[in-house]
Amino acid sequence: MQTLKVLYTDNHLLVVRKPTGMLVQGDHTGDTSLLDYAREYIRDKFNKPGNVYMGLVHRLDRPTSGVVVFALTSKAAKRLSEQFRVGSVQKIYWALVEGKTPTNGTWVDQIHRHGPTSHLVKGNGGQRAELSFRRLRYAKGVSWVEIELATGRHHQIRVQFSHRGHPVIGDFRYGSKVKFGQKALALHAQSLTISHPTRKEDMTFLAELESFWPRQFRTL
Repeated sequence: MQTLKVLYTDNHLLVVRKPTGMLVQGDHTGDTSLLDYAREYIRDKFNKPGNVYMGLVHRLDRPTSGVVVFALTSKAAKRLSEQFRVGSVQKIYWALVEGKTPTNGTWVDQIHRHGPTSHLVKGNGGQRAELSFRRLRYAKGVSWVEIELATGRHHQIRVQFSHRGHPVIGDFRYGSKVKFGQKALALHAQSLTISHPTRKEDMTFLAELESFWPRQFRTL
């Protein structure tokens, strides 16, 4: 099994860094998923034979890296899922996008999902999608942006930036012309802040960038 990068664990939570290219949950490909690695880690750490409960409360796209939290009890899963549902979780992403973005901004759109892709629609034909961003750096036609998601729609960051002429580097599905790593997007879930499901205290988890990100964008 691949070595799992564990950011935090206790009796209720397991927080890990998802690498680029790995599924969070298994699909028709049969590829080993982050969930599989997480279960194996808990089996070994706590010497638990057989099946291990692992609550999946959110996801990242396969080409995206960053922080993922799993619940280790059904109570924790219920409480964490509710936090994601009501939007009380703080989700910060880093992305490299094509072109020079505005210095900062907030975008509110309607997103409609159709199969494996999503697109913006006018009126009330989709789901509300809101994000705020600030540009951290600009170099050689690429903007490094920090993004805070107020909602969590399918491919939200990818669609909203692409629609405004700034596709995420490596995102050929939504208009990028620039390759990034091996089947990767320049999109990273840099931090996640949740309320601990039993202690009720806020906890923030950070995930470092992978080594193939350009050096000038890689320092936390």
